[in-house]
Amino acid sequence: MGVFTYEHEFTSAIAPARLFKGFLLNADEIILKVAPQAIKHVEILEGDGGPGTIKKVTFGEGSKFTYVKHRVDLIDRDNLTYGHSLIEGDVLLGKIEKISHVSKVVPTPDGGSIIKATSTHYTIGDAVVDEEHVKEGKEKAFGLFKLVEGYLQANPDAYN
Repeated sequence: MGVFTYEHEFTSAIAPARLFKGFLLNADEIILKVAPQAIKHVEILEGDGGPGTIKKVTFGEGSKFTYVKHRVDLIDRDNLTYGHSLIEGDVLLGKIEKISHVSKVVPTPDGGSIIKATSTHYTIGDAVVDEEHVKEGKEKAFGLFKLVEGYLQANPDAYN
């Protein structure tokens, strides 16, 4: 098995606790609002939303992927840290065992936030993760982040 890790950051004017709640804890709910074409349906298959919960996300009609199952691995409300792993679905391309993400929201001096994210790809056998696949994933994540950020800015009472 190969292991490939990359890091990225998103900066926002949204306060840390609110960004954690809106973008990480309630991502399924808010993405259905801001990008209904991206996700058709989210279903909890197992658990109560906390660590160990398994969700199935069915993508919208225009997506090249049909679904992904992800497991919630970590919720640390005190340190604004959230972790989950993509554990099944065509998004894994048949050559990735899982993709684990850990995101931490840290405050900026101006009252905003930085989301520091680490993604680790665990490949099957000696498969190699295609850089284009990683780049595409980063771009989609950033696009969704900007949509969520816009929603939070336009709805100041949401996710307080």
